[in-house]
Amino acid sequence: MKLRNDTIAALDIGTTKTCCLVARTGPDGMPRVRGIGHQMSRGLKAGAIIDMDAVEASILQAVHAAEQMAGETVHSVLVNLSCGRPGSRRLDVEVALNGHEIGDADLRRVFEEGQIHVDLEEREVIHSIPVGFRVDDASGIRDPRGMFGDNLGVEMHVITATSGPVRNLVTCVERSHLDIERVVLSAYASGLACLVEDEMDLGATVIDMGGGTTSLGVFVNGKVVYTDVVPVGGHHVTSDIARGLCTSVADAERIKTLYGSTSTLPGDDKARIDVPPVGEPQTGEPNYVSKSLLHRIIRPRIEETFEMVRAALEASGLDRLAGRRVILTGGACQLQGVRELAALILDKQVRIGRPARIAGLAESMSGPAFSTAAGLLLYANAAENEGFGMEQERSGDPEGFLRRLSLWLKENF
Repeated sequence: MKLRNDTIAALDIGTTKTCCLVARTGPDGMPRVRGIGHQMSRGLKAGAIIDMDAVEASILQAVHAAEQMAGETVHSVLVNLSCGRPGSRRLDVEVALNGHEIGDADLRRVFEEGQIHVDLEEREVIHSIPVGFRVDDASGIRDPRGMFGDNLGVEMHVITATSGPVRNLVTCVERSHLDIERVVLSAYASGLACLVEDEMDLGATVIDMGGGTTSLGVFVNGKVVYTDVVPVGGHHVTSDIARGLCTSVADAERIKTLYGSTSTLPGDDKARIDVPPVGEPQTGEPNYVSKSLLHRIIRPRIEETFEMVRAALEASGLDRLAGRRVILTGGACQLQGVRELAALILDKQVRIGRPARIAGLAESMSGPAFSTAAGLLLYANAAENEGFGMEQERSGDPEGFLRRLSLWLKENF
């Protein structure tokens, strides 16, 4: 997965920001950031592209800034995905072996059998992750090659997304004169950046609270076993403030950042905030509102977000398997009181997740808002070619898939 000259480039295209990181692998095998580009996003709504020219301009500006800082040209990138209504599906596939030794041809057969059961009508395969192999009655096998048995089975986690939004995203990146190495789901990338090894193995849920969407991923036994996207994010809170206080979106964002909270403290009824009325000159009379009013506007939207997350986890049937550990990340989780509200609604232990194991990140970019971009670098660095992905599925290249699967097995086991 390493790009030209061992350079890794990650492109995080979000509703509120576009971020590009250029890194090289250090002596310890971990990526070290050499270039950073960060631009305000335009042309996206709830993670989906609504203005391709505006998105292309944001990408070009972010990539150019990262190239200038790194002193090298980016030719291909890993890009995140949070649009297209991503959906998870678990498949259990089995093929007969007739007692012979398991080899690469058998892996090819079992995965090709799995592809037959994936309904791709109007959808694209983003990830296909082998959760575990099974040989006869023995399950939980990580690498079955060289073993003997009568039947070989595999449990796969297949992540798909609606074709239209995915193709729009790919087109915008390609119009920016960049090749796409891989499309990675945002929650998957954020989990790689924020989770510690024990959390990934014992079970944890990552909730990435972005500007337009909130993505969630459940990790168990070192694998992501469930993903979903809730169409609510931090920008919806900003819009609620703008409407509730009759101010501009820009002023609402500033007020949210400076004074926003999900809980009201004693004295907030008396504390006053100057809210510039929309459409009136800045030199007009002050317009004061109480902080408690602001907090009463913010809290219902955050509650709605976590209730939707809770409903998605319960519907998946994996709520118990995911354990009681929740990691909040993404820019919207930095609002005061969000962690405590998440713990109350989800009834789990909650912590704030930040990018880890990434050297060279500036202090201003080491917070939760940049977890997805950092996770894309870790995805590439770890060579997480977990199976046939979107680009492999479109090309129909089972031989290439097998080579990638064999490389992944060799490097990880």
